[in-house]
Parts: sequence; C-alpha cells; structure tokens
Amino acid sequence: MAAAKKKNGAMTEAGHQAHGRDELKKLYRDMLLIRRFEEKAGQLYGMGLIGGFCHLYIGQEAVVTGITSVQQKQDTVVTSYRDHAHMLACGMEARGIMAELTGRVTGYSRGKGGSMHMFSRDENFFGGHGIVGASTSIGTGLGFAHKYKKDNGVAIAYMGDGAANQGQVAECYNMAALWQLPILFVIENNQYGMGTSVKRSSAGQLYKRGEGYGIPGEQVDGMDVFTVQAAARQALDYIRSGNGPYILEMMTYRYRGHSMSDPAKYRSKEEVNKFKEERDPITHLKEAMMSAKISESEIQEIEKEIKDIVNDSATFSQESPEPDPSELWTDVLVEAQ
Repeated sequence: MAAAKKKNGAMTEAGHQAHGRDELKKLYRDMLLIRRFEEKAGQLYGMGLIGGFCHLYIGQEAVVTGITSVQQKQDTVVTSYRDHAHMLACGMEARGIMAELTGRVTGYSRGKGGSMHMFSRDENFFGGHGIVGASTSIGTGLGFAHKYKKDNGVAIAYMGDGAANQGQVAECYNMAALWQLPILFVIENNQYGMGTSVKRSSAGQLYKRGEGYGIPGEQVDGMDVFTVQAAARQALDYIRSGNGPYILEMMTYRYRGHSMSDPAKYRSKEEVNKFKEERDPITHLKEAMMSAKISESEIQEIEKEIKDIVNDSATFSQESPEPDPSELWTDVLVEAQ
C-alpha cells in the first residue's frame, strides 16, 4: 500500500451528517474535558501546587479524541510526556490524574510519577514517558504482545515531531515491519520540538519515514476531529487485517509553550492567534453540533458538567494526603519466581 496523500480537514456538511447527535456530544465532552483539565493544571502549576515539569495539550485535543473514539477495548496505548489528555481520553479519572500531578497518594502512581509517569493497567494505558522516543520502543513491544496473544489488538504509540528524529524510532519501524506487528505509530506534529521549528529540524515529511521499511503513512489534519476519526479508522482496519504497522502524522498545534516553564518566544503572537481564531478544534466541533440542531442549552449542560468534574478534581487533589516517606521503598523491585 503506497503512502497516502495528506487529508485536508474541510468539515463538510456531509461529514457532519455522518455523526449522530449523541456521538457529537460525546466528542465535544471529551475534547472539552481535556481543554478545561489542562487549563486547571496550568493554574495549579502557577500556584505552586504542581511541581517539576508539566506539558499541556491545549490545542491538540482533536488528535487523541478522534483516535480513541475508533479504538477497540483490547487496544493498548503508550505516549510521551504530554500525556494528561491521553489518560482522560482512555477513561482514567480526572481525580486520580490531578492527584498525581500534585504528588498525592491518591494519584495513579501514588504521587511518585508526577505529570510524565502514570499508568493504568485497567484502561490499557501503559504510560507517559519522559524519554523522547521511548514510547515507540514500548509500543513496539506492546504490538509484539498483541501478535503473540492473538487478541486482535493494536498498539497505538504516540510521539512528537521531535521524537520522530530519534534513532530508536527507525529501529522500531524496522522491527515492526519485519515482524508485521499490529502497531499504529502516531506522530503528533505540533510544529515545534521544544523551541525548534520542525522546518529547521526535520528533512522531508515525517509520515514518509516508514517507506523504506514498507510501512504506509498518511498526513492528516489533526485540528479536525472528524478527519482524525476517518484516518484512524482506516489505519486501524488496515493493521487489524494483518497488514502490519501504519504511520499517521497528525498536523496539529499547541497553544502553550513546550512546558509550563517555556515562554514560547520563538513564535509570534499572530501565529498562535491565527490557529486559535481559525483552526480551533473545539470551536469547529461546536459549529458542527449547532449544524446538527443541538441546542445551546444542551451544550451549556455539557460545559457545566465538565466544569464540575475539573473543579472537583482540583479540590480532591488538594485534600488528599502526600505519600508517606515509606513509599520511597515500594514499587522498586519485583523478584521473579
């Protein structure tokens, strides 16, 4: 299968009509939860309640929401450090995520993983990882596990555009193609690896990097959740049919800096505002909802629900205790039988 051309995300009327009211409302709820959760996390970081690194996903919500909406229950997910959104999308609770961000014992890693390292075996989420490119190596292992167990599952491994240049990614492409592993490599190209524009760091188009290994790829408008859904559904069907790996390069954009400590002076305010005003994924989805005759009161009801969930998660995290010092000695060794 040859590398596919870029799909433009023109949100046509026909595309809107293909989605029922309930599905549109769920997509909006999931994307809005990510947006409001990340905004609250930014506030708590500014108050000193979240320490260390904190990488926000604001602006990129359509990518993980669209892909997750067409996954199957047995599929596994692994990503890098911009990971709060992936946790929310796969069903992890806002309370547990926020508690982990604030270093509380009620967090998903009992307050010891922080923003970049939390997991949920119940939700088949195998972590965010601070090592750039590590998610592809772990994801390839998950793909091997799916093939070994013959469970018809697909491993979905997210990486950023900066990670796509790591040597281990090329090694993973080779191994995944050689063994025909069921894995979807997702490159979230938000156009900046830390503070370096992808135009200055990466030769060629990232979705074509698998061609030498026989892996098909596609560049997709990652600011349009409907386009993301369609591309992900096609890719997952291709992989699940026994054809081996696939690459999706999602063209997206982050509104905030690389992390909370990044003032993002390497790009203009005009550039950021242009994306916010013309390409915002949540605004576009809301327009689709209104075209589908979903009333303003129904939308406001969703917005109130999300506000309550996010505020509750912040309160819960601040009221939860910090880990006991003895936790330093737990989860560090497992003796095999």
